[in-house]
Amino acid sequence: MKYKSTGLLITVLIFSCYQSHTKAIQYPYTRIDENVNDTYFGIKVADPYRWLEDDNSSETAEWVEAQNRLTFDYLKNIPQRDAIEKRLTEIWDYEKISAPFKRGENYYFYKNKGLQNQSVLYSSNELGGGKEKVILDPNTFSEDGTVALSGTYFNKEGNLLGYAKSIGGSDWKEFYIKDLSTGKDREDHLQWIKFSGMAWAGAGFYYSRYPEPEEGGELNASNENARVYYHQLGTKQEMDKLIFSDPENPKISNYVSTSEDEKFVYLYRSKGTSGTALYITEVKVGNHQFKTIMDDYDYDHGIVGNIENTIFLKTNYKAQNWKLVKFSYNDPSPENWTDVIPESEYPLNSVSITGGKLLVKYSKDVSSRLYVYSLDGKLETEVKLPTVGTASGFGGKQNDNEVFYNFTSFAYPPTIFRYNIEADTATLYRQSKVDVDFSLYETRQVFYPSKDGTKIPMFITHKKGLQYDGTAPTLLYAYGGFNISINPYFSISRMILLESGGIYVSANLRGGGEYGESWHEGGMKLLKQNVFDDFIAAADYLVSENYTSRDRLAIKGGSNGGLLIGAVLNQRPDLCAVGFPGVGVMDMLRYTKFTIGWAWAVEYGDPEESAELFNYIYNYSPLHTIWKNRNYPAVMVTTADHDDRVVPAHSFKYTATLQAKNPDNPNPLLIRIETDAGHGAGKPTSKRIEAAADTWAFMFHNMNFDFSTK
Repeated sequence: MKYKSTGLLITVLIFSCYQSHTKAIQYPYTRIDENVNDTYFGIKVADPYRWLEDDNSSETAEWVEAQNRLTFDYLKNIPQRDAIEKRLTEIWDYEKISAPFKRGENYYFYKNKGLQNQSVLYSSNELGGGKEKVILDPNTFSEDGTVALSGTYFNKEGNLLGYAKSIGGSDWKEFYIKDLSTGKDREDHLQWIKFSGMAWAGAGFYYSRYPEPEEGGELNASNENARVYYHQLGTKQEMDKLIFSDPENPKISNYVSTSEDEKFVYLYRSKGTSGTALYITEVKVGNHQFKTIMDDYDYDHGIVGNIENTIFLKTNYKAQNWKLVKFSYNDPSPENWTDVIPESEYPLNSVSITGGKLLVKYSKDVSSRLYVYSLDGKLETEVKLPTVGTASGFGGKQNDNEVFYNFTSFAYPPTIFRYNIEADTATLYRQSKVDVDFSLYETRQVFYPSKDGTKIPMFITHKKGLQYDGTAPTLLYAYGGFNISINPYFSISRMILLESGGIYVSANLRGGGEYGESWHEGGMKLLKQNVFDDFIAAADYLVSENYTSRDRLAIKGGSNGGLLIGAVLNQRPDLCAVGFPGVGVMDMLRYTKFTIGWAWAVEYGDPEESAELFNYIYNYSPLHTIWKNRNYPAVMVTTADHDDRVVPAHSFKYTATLQAKNPDNPNPLLIRIETDAGHGAGKPTSKRIEAAADTWAFMFHNMNFDFSTK
């Protein structure tokens, strides 16, 4: 959906004084439909704003236009907003280069000269001194940078590059093939692909796709019946060979990958965002008869690689912190697995078979640790990292004799290191040249008690020597779900806060993967309240320890984190001064109805499955637990018109309800709706800077804090 001007019928009046917040804002009119109700286990639930779920209606478009006019008028009248955007643009304008990787005879890397909307893929025949050649420039895909490169897939020989485009931030992909010898695209063009890459095998590749949605349902219709195909190069997509489908179970997703030597095909099947069944067969021309590796959905698995017929598998089967096993292709069932790297007290994050070794990454208290093991699982060495932080990319192809990995932390910009496997040496390859003196900042990790006494880790970053007097503007961020770890990472946007003498805080709540599957399970389904309790305890800790005060605290989260912020604002509206629920899952009774939402039931539980689940979910659902005439902090909801992961209707209905129930709230209750953007991936630099400037301006203004870089 792309909202267009429709001849606005709604007059928007702003009675807010920008020096204080004592006068209320008059919000746009939102029609109430009293005839829409659902009954769950005998309980009648009204849904008066369901009409906002129709992203193709002119009425929804008018509502979006009215809300955006209100929000952007408010934001542009904040005196410090332009100064914030200017400083963001200054510090954003530095060369950003990814870690290089080798394919065929050439090295490849991504580079952004500073303020380009999208990073460009380059190649060079040698490192550091070769001539750089542009391979793909996504900035040419569209004038405004809203068509993004969303995947690259080299074939084994390195002479063909498959790549994917996504429009306006949507999860939908279109596949293309570039002949690297000529620099020209082939005629191959594939559509209606989501959550799939290209798994090369011979003169073609495997992939999974969904049926083409009905017109008007591209961005909100349920994504079901993912089927696996093989595409022969040079043929039309309608000629692709169907490899696997299961129409009787449309809500089991199917994904494929192939081994590096293109000998094996791996089929992953999932009923949701966790729990995977896994199958294997040999690449062949005829019908594919898959052997079962694991046929239940209670555990997660990922193929690491193979050496001839020996398959290496990373799994949490009987190992909540994960382990590495191996087995023969001829005997793939679990009773025939052999442990290579057994489970340890720390989560095993990744393994790569490279240069005749196993390159392994662990996480210890939410900080990366890198190790090298022999192929039979003997620990040989640790690759030391500069400080507490996050390493990524520690792996490569089997024949590589060196790898490049990236390291970053909250006050440590992305830095690339080069590791020589045979010599066991790690050297600095390239460091980002950001216009920031990082020696002025420090990060410390604390462990605070949650409501039930569980110790929760939290990172706190600020200027060295900062006095804890309760006056520092502070942003508390968290996620808490889907087994996703929120690791230390650098953000150029965040420097606005830190330069101003503020504090950035990242809390590692239950529901994430920071301490393995047990940590994840501690924040799932009927234990979801643990996540909210962990976050509330983090905010209370920051205030009690005098890092900040209620009037100088902002809270933020996106997607599942947007759900977190919405729930917490309802449970503790006194917690903070500002709240940012971003692209959140706000209607927990209907989340399964849209796009891929049904897959989240393994995380949240399906509210229609049982009375117990319904009651539990209904009592924290952000949309359904909004208070009436209760003083809320300043809230700016954020979403995007092309978000087909968490459809914007979640945020629309939440905002409409929040405004309707609190029309005289002393603080603004706004929604910022990005156009030609999605859930976050692929957003052009220009939009990222604008969004960041709006966020910091809204936060500082509603804290009565003057922005400064001194």
